[in-house]
Amino acid sequence: MSNTNPARGMRDFLPEQVRRRDHVIGVIREVYEKYGFEPLETPAAENLSTLTNKYGEEGDQLMFKILERGEKIRKKIEEGKIERENDLADLALRYDLTVPLARVIANYRHELPRFFRRYQIQPVWRADRPARGRYREFYQCDVDAIGSRSVVVEIDICEAVCDILEELGFEDYEIRVNHRSVLFGLISASGIEKEKAGEAVVALDKLDKIGAEKVAEEMVGRGIDRESAEKLVGIVGETDSEDRLSSVAKIVANDGPASEGISNLKDLFAGTRAGRVKFDPSLARGLSYYTGVIMEAVLTDGDFSGSIGGGGRYDELIGMFGKEPIPAAGFSIGLERIILIMEERNMFPKELPNNSADVLVALWSMETLDKSMEVARIIRDGGIRAFLYPQPDKLAKQIKYADQIGARVICILGESEIETEKVTIKNLANAEQRAVSLDGLVSAIKELE
Repeated sequence: MSNTNPARGMRDFLPEQVRRRDHVIGVIREVYEKYGFEPLETPAAENLSTLTNKYGEEGDQLMFKILERGEKIRKKIEEGKIERENDLADLALRYDLTVPLARVIANYRHELPRFFRRYQIQPVWRADRPARGRYREFYQCDVDAIGSRSVVVEIDICEAVCDILEELGFEDYEIRVNHRSVLFGLISASGIEKEKAGEAVVALDKLDKIGAEKVAEEMVGRGIDRESAEKLVGIVGETDSEDRLSSVAKIVANDGPASEGISNLKDLFAGTRAGRVKFDPSLARGLSYYTGVIMEAVLTDGDFSGSIGGGGRYDELIGMFGKEPIPAAGFSIGLERIILIMEERNMFPKELPNNSADVLVALWSMETLDKSMEVARIIRDGGIRAFLYPQPDKLAKQIKYADQIGARVICILGESEIETEKVTIKNLANAEQRAVSLDGLVSAIKELE
């Protein structure tokens, strides 16, 4: 007997789960469009060369690669041209939505407006270890602004994310921000040599998952001396300072890029809503393409650890695909984590829009099928969703099924109704029923709403 479970880290979605997903996506899409972002979609698979060397070493290892097909790979095997894993593959499932966006911008630069703002809600795939709220196939809800280095871009993104979380009903959230130049300034001030800075960022990105002691140990394992590692973890982990930004600014005062980053963050705080956007010097965002402000949305009441979204500025990524550097910044909301938390907190509306039928048209007998089909057609032409019951079961059974799919009304077309050229409509909420003519059927059903 074959295994009927989905592949590990993947999921099936039953109707109620799809309705909840659609509810959240609907809120996100509405807010993004309110801020002037336009929709974009890209293919599930990208050329392997497009995705590699964009996410750092760990990201490259988590890509789902697609084997070359047919004669092409057979020829490689026969000629002994396969020496590395990547020699077997030429495509990969997209790891995120940002690198595909960068490719699109580079490819269609002259067809897009100077300041291009897009949102994209599509699945991505990562060969990660599944865990609570973490899957191998999951949706990202991205928003990105292309073409400007102004901090207004980050302000707008933060405000949009705040609107989305509040519209969904979250009250215990904050957006933590840092700046890559500030982070590298702190790394340098801790005595970590420049060539090891990337290693420090990768380890520091795990601070909220494994704790300060293990992060320091990982840095040591990556070739950073223990004193410098512990000094960095101590600096970014300070929580008793009333003004963390000012204290960090003093540490990096002699570092030009870091001081510019501090100024950039001050402008950001001045433009965003107070109490929601906060400085966090420990924030690292492990993806290697970030260049400026980095952001992460988190919940603060303690029932869920980990971020529910993140992003930042990546001014050099698009230039990797074209001849000119193009500034950009974006944010990605993790749909799966949002839905998981909303389910656990009972945050969804009690009645979500039901995508099933409003009306069930009963089938009295196969001899009356043509009449039932006519009734269903009249209802649908009137803009009402109608389900034609597929076989002549007992009426009680058909009524029970109507309740199961959430139909509000059942239309009964028996022998007496056919003789009088009428239809009996029954309100399933209160069991009231009456006979109506075909001409008045649609209006009669609408009156029951």
